[in-house]
Amino acid sequence: MEKTSREGESVKSLFDEKEAREFVAKSGHIFPELALRVYTSRLLGRDPSLVLHGGGNTSVKLWMKNLVGEDLEVIFVKGSGADLATIDPSGFVGLELEPLRKLQKLENLSEGEMENQLKIHKILHSAPDPSVEVLLHAFLPPRFIDHTHADSVLVLTNQKRGIDLIQEALGPQVAVLPYITPGIQLAKAAREVYEKNPNLEGIVVAGHGLFTFGEDARTAYERMIQYVDQAEKAVEEAVRKSEENKDNAIVSVKKVMARFKITYVTAASRLDSLESAGLIITKKQGKIRALFITEKGKKLYNKRKTA
Repeated sequence: MEKTSREGESVKSLFDEKEAREFVAKSGHIFPELALRVYTSRLLGRDPSLVLHGGGNTSVKLWMKNLVGEDLEVIFVKGSGADLATIDPSGFVGLELEPLRKLQKLENLSEGEMENQLKIHKILHSAPDPSVEVLLHAFLPPRFIDHTHADSVLVLTNQKRGIDLIQEALGPQVAVLPYITPGIQLAKAAREVYEKNPNLEGIVVAGHGLFTFGEDARTAYERMIQYVDQAEKAVEEAVRKSEENKDNAIVSVKKVMARFKITYVTAASRLDSLESAGLIITKKQGKIRALFITEKGKKLYNKRKTA
């Protein structure tokens, strides 16, 4: 049975130095950096609370020779539709990095022209289309970049004081951006905050997810694990305080599943029933729901508590 990144209530790193070396050795002719990129991508993919339904993406920048023997800097980024849990080298698409970086000079870029630029700068025409966030990966300098839609991060950023809450939870080494549609504007905003603080270890995009980075695969991956764990602890603390103060609680469906040891389908069904009865309200971010107790729900809870 495969290990997961869950140990008790904490998120733990699954990176194993010996396992990583063996993985690279078995990868044959594949660039070692790309082999490590595959290895840590799969580690992320094992935890569905990070990469719901195969979502999220990862990248690595490396140097290689082109057809005429010239040095070429290339970014390999997860292909659209690939599942991080099972990805192999063919699930990544290589693109010439320098032409993509030059796009930073543009004020805007239409969807059609962006698609065209990504197609003409592939190093292999048969490779899959890259992730929609490829420009963000290209514009940021660090060699390895990990991106997940961790539900604890989304639960926090979806609150009324979401940007403040996530900043307090993750600390000064992570920048927080408001929601920006993936594309050149998000990529330029991320580059701008990075240039202001090159010591950043991550960037949160509210309502979207978390990017972490580093000069090696392990660092980028373990920063993701560290900050997701901090976000989860912040959610748990908010729930604890809200229960003590009888305020509206924030909690994800995953927490309901864990607390009552029930499946996602059962948890979702029960929550739908509670919402229909006016006892809770929910805010949705894809499949993730932040739950709030209504005044009616609190009254019923307090009545039963004292019965």
